[in-house]
Amino acid sequence: METNNEWMNDPELKNIDRAKLDFLDKMFVQSASINSSGTQQERQKNMMAFLMSLSKLSRENNISFQKEEVELIFSVLKKYSTSDDIAKMQKISSFFHSR
Repeated sequence: METNNEWMNDPELKNIDRAKLDFLDKMFVQSASINSSGTQQERQKNMMAFLMSLSKLSRENNISFQKEEVELIFSVLKKYSTSDDIAKMQKISSFFHSR
């Protein structure tokens, strides 16, 4: 996903707390840098560490998402994403749903 945050201004997201959207935007920017260098194994290792730190950070900042919010955000993100980005989002999403 591009690191611009145009998606955050989508009218469909008007009822989602801006702090949650800012949190997600930071996540996208950081995850893009993780996916830009190293071997696939290094990227996977770095991504897992990143996701674990995100989990901790979200708890520390009391940020959580309702299932409906997640579904809405994914649907909006898809409008602003490439097919490769959508595949990555689905892969990450399936990881969390399999737990």
